[in-house]
Amino acid sequence: MQQGYSYALVVPAGSNFHADFRPDLTPAEMLALGVFGGKYMTDCRDEFPKSWFANARLSPRRKDPSLNYFGVDASQSLSVWRAKGWLHPDDPRGWFQWYCRYYQGRRIPEEDDRQIGRWKAVRRHVAQLHRACAAGNLSCRPRQRQALLHWAYDSRLI
Repeated sequence: MQQGYSYALVVPAGSNFHADFRPDLTPAEMLALGVFGGKYMTDCRDEFPKSWFANARLSPRRKDPSLNYFGVDASQSLSVWRAKGWLHPDDPRGWFQWYCRYYQGRRIPEEDDRQIGRWKAVRRHVAQLHRACAAGNLSCRPRQRQALLHWAYDSRLI
């Protein structure tokens, strides 16, 4: 957990999600598949359940896109996220940090609505894959598929 930050878990982990928020993947599943080049969670593991990291594909030093499920880089840097104003002070690492904490049971209603809105906007990429790729062709648009995994959409099913 970031220094000087604490939060209350107000609902049981993995439950009571907003009606409009139905991610395909849990944080543990995302980490096991390979997201964010394996670098995202390497310095804050103590905040989350050890089980999330049992099969996580992590990189000890720097981002390694070969650890991603589709083996490609599909991430923008944190500096881009900062410049675009996409980060909330409580979640300085972005959407996935928010999702991990939300999954654990933290709720910040206004921020939850904002992040869920961002998650829903990513759905347009699912429609693009359906239009551009034959069902089950995982080699079609790998960057777009990897990006969807970063947002808890299981693009392996498209």
